[in-house]
Amino acid sequence: SHELFFPFNLFPFFPGKHFVDKHRVQLIQRVSNVAPILDDLLGSDVISQESYHSIMALPTSQDKMRTLYSHLNTERCNDIFYKILLENEKHLIDEFSAK
Repeated sequence: SHELFFPFNLFPFFPGKHFVDKHRVQLIQRVSNVAPILDDLLGSDVISQESYHSIMALPTSQDKMRTLYSHLNTERCNDIFYKILLENEKHLIDEFSAK
């Protein structure tokens, strides 16, 4: 199936909730450099050019992250977002994974 975008072993599966959903509040609070994440989401066709510009125009990183989350509406989007976080915010992923 074309839905298998990345190898499964890149993504920790949690009973019930995806990592990015499980740690939504902490990620919104703690991710401060949102621009490179948005660049990658745009490049992966998770968000449109229009969404990219409207999110970038928001005043705070928390506002950007909150709005970014509203675009993650499929498991594939969550997987891509997780992979991007792993590349850009590995210290947070490691910290949250250890909890």
